[in-house]
Amino acid sequence: MTAPPKKDQGRSERVYAPDFLTELFRNPLDPGYADAAARRRERQASPSGWRHWSARSVSLVVAVLLGFLFAVAYRQTLEAEPGRSQVRSGLVAQIKQRESETDRLSERADQLRAEVARQRAAALGGSEAARLRTLEAGTGLGRVRGDGVVVRLADAPQNPDAVTGKDVGPSRVIYSDLQAVANDLWAAGAEAVAINGQRLTATSTIRSAGQAILVDFRPVTGPYEVSAIGPGSMRERFEDSRSALTMRKVAEDTGLSFGVREAEGLTLPAAPEPRLRYAEPPASATASPSSGAERSASPRPSGSGTSPSPSGGGR
Repeated sequence: MTAPPKKDQGRSERVYAPDFLTELFRNPLDPGYADAAARRRERQASPSGWRHWSARSVSLVVAVLLGFLFAVAYRQTLEAEPGRSQVRSGLVAQIKQRESETDRLSERADQLRAEVARQRAAALGGSEAARLRTLEAGTGLGRVRGDGVVVRLADAPQNPDAVTGKDVGPSRVIYSDLQAVANDLWAAGAEAVAINGQRLTATSTIRSAGQAILVDFRPVTGPYEVSAIGPGSMRERFEDSRSALTMRKVAEDTGLSFGVREAEGLTLPAAPEPRLRYAEPPASATASPSSGAERSASPRPSGSGTSPSPSGGGR
């Protein structure tokens, strides 16, 4: 009789059951995959000599090189730190010096402006001086005091993300918000408006530079207070304006702070003296007649004179 063939040692024998689902859950992995996984584990357990040492040598060389590079970078950082600290401290000192000079010049300009006002009032009569003060108050070039409204806007507080814990950033007040509030205060009857102490005039600008807000090219920071002097009905009219309704909705949705309150005895400073520019008549070029051709200037009817151009109009 022929002996039954011997089964390979170490190879798992798969038993087939009549129930396919039972066989599937009992032996989910094919024997070929199990054998391949076993051979891979054996190779990893006992790698060949030269490959094993080659891999270890490469890893060691890479580790040494990385350590050397980190050491060099750390040493260069330490050597350059005093220079950077010195440059930073120098810039901070320059900024503080310029700020002090600017404050000193602003105080000097206010003193000179007050002296000019006194000299001008002394030179003019009583009625003329009063009329001039009224015009200065209306144009923003004079200091004014009275009752009015203060609109306060502030950025929303930073809220950490619930998953990462990092600050997702606040809802910020942008320059167009201040523009809309100032315009609606004017429409509500305001006679004088200032933003954080910066008086607004007919030529004032409210714009942004990066994340900073500039009023007449001077930076203002939050919280922002838009102060306005005007009639008693100004607050009620402003509360019904488009900007007030929009900002209240934004405050409810984002947490941004927005409030309106009445204020008594507001004092708004005068705006800086504007730099006036004057119109000048264009230089008229004399047209020379050419032979057999008409003048280059447009023909005029007979007897018409040339009206003089207006010289200078202050703006």
